[in-house]
Amino acid sequence: QEQLVESGGGLVQPGGSLKLSCAASGASLNFYAIGWFRQAPGKEREGVSCISASDDNLSYTDSVKGRFTISRDRAKNTVYLRMNRLKTEDTGVYYCAAKYFTDSTVCMTLPGVTTESQPDYWGQGTQVTVSS
Repeated sequence: QEQLVESGGGLVQPGGSLKLSCAASGASLNFYAIGWFRQAPGKEREGVSCISASDDNLSYTDSVKGRFTISRDRAKNTVYLRMNRLKTEDTGVYYCAAKYFTDSTVCMTLPGVTTESQPDYWGQGTQVTVSS
């Protein structure tokens, strides 16, 4: 059973930066596509970024393109989400999730996840608050 743990959330001013981490215990993350999702108060959860198992397919939802960067450290079994130029609308609980695809170049659809790309595992989430 894969267990995902997010960290790195916090309170930051608009224009600031945070780096979230998604670490795994159990099986290696290296065979999974990893997605970052967020849920703002009163809103549905949405996917913001995904990295394929092969690491050569990186995707971002339009609202974060140019500001967020997803990456993976295979030696540490960890996936990161670097968030720059944060905005108040980036506030929410951020979750990482893992999905096994037989094609290692495939990633989860964003921002809405299709039935076929529903993650296999979810973390518990980390709070990100962007406020002055």
